[in-house]
Parts: sequence; C-alpha cells; structure tokens
Amino acid sequence: MTALIDTWSANPKEDDSMTDGHAWIWHEMIRTSAATDLTQAKVLDVGCNQGGFLRLLYDARPFAQGVGVDLARDRVALANEAKGQRPITYIATAHPADAAQDFDLAFSHEVIYLVEDLEAHAASVAAALKPHAIYDAVTCCHADNPLWDRWHPMISSFSNIPVPSHTVADIQSAFRAAGFDVSVSRFLANAYIPTQPASAYFPTELDLLETYTKWKLCFRCQKR
Repeated sequence: MTALIDTWSANPKEDDSMTDGHAWIWHEMIRTSAATDLTQAKVLDVGCNQGGFLRLLYDARPFAQGVGVDLARDRVALANEAKGQRPITYIATAHPADAAQDFDLAFSHEVIYLVEDLEAHAASVAAALKPHAIYDAVTCCHADNPLWDRWHPMISSFSNIPVPSHTVADIQSAFRAAGFDVSVSRFLANAYIPTQPASAYFPTELDLLETYTKWKLCFRCQKR
C-alpha cells in the first residue's frame, strides 16, 4: 500500500512552481475534455497537488461537485485553504476510490508516471467512476520520450517517492486490464507552446517544442 507523504519534493520550488507552470496545459485539458456542460457532473482530479486544476475548471465550466486526491498532506492542506466557496473537497489519499464513487469525469496531469503500480491505480480509478465515464491522464514523463533518460535521474534526485519508468504500452495495458477502452492523442500536437530558454530539462528550445508536441500524450480511458 502506498503511504502518504508530507510533501512531494525535497526541492520546494518544484512544488510551488506547478500552478503557474502548468496553467496553460490545464486550459488545453479543459478545452479538449470530453464534456462541456458539467453543471450536474462530479469531477475527480487525481494527484491534485495544490488544487489549481479543479479551481480553474470550476471557474471555466462550473460543476456540481469536485474532489481532488493527492499523496502529499501539505499540498492537500494548501488546496483546501485556496478553494474559496467552490464545491470542491481535497483529500490526502493514495487511492482515488477513497474519494467516493460515481464520478462522471476524471483528470490527471503528470501523475501516472509517479505511480509504481499502474494496475492498482487503474483499478482504483475504475472503482471511482460511473460506467462509461472518462479519465483523461496527461503525461510526457514516460520511457518512450527521448528525453526520459535525462529526466529520470533528475526527478528521482528530489522526489520523495520512487520514480518508476513506464512505457506507453505499460500504461495502455494497465488501463485495458482494469476495464477501460483506451485511446491516445499527441495532446499538444496543434497547440501553441510557450517558449523558454534552453534548460536542464530541455537542452535546446527545439527539444521543448518536440517534446510537448510529440511526447506529451493524453491517455483517454473510458470505463466500459
């Protein structure tokens, strides 16, 4: 059983930069989501961190109820402090099924690459969803990404949990085994990518463009 942790990263800047750094991708997740009218929907955010995605989603497309789950106690505390009057609850748990049942829609962003037991994760998400509900899991952190061999030791150096190494086939297989039909898109293939100078993660600016447009994938998992 996966244990809870106090915080995700030994480097606080990694955690604290996520909301600003990921917001443009969250907008794309909302824009391309399978449902547009969420007024009666229950929405699950898996690996919610500080809760920014559900706040952004609610402000763009109000939903009936939202729940975010995360391993890190301090991130969940910050998320609950920031939710305002929105109908959102954040829970510290390793198991999405602990959030309740009968969710209409679920999301995660750069979460599944940190899940050691993909089969158990997929089964837990399935238990939380209604039949035919959709889980959009977005990640570019997988073993088929040409930069993963560079990223894996970097992320492992500050992560407070072990960082596994999953292929695209591993991810698809785990969700199919849990009762999902799985389709995959090159999630940002047609998006405008905010540019930034070369960095430790992206040795050239072209690496950034190539990674986001080719290797940032959305696994759309629909429960049978």
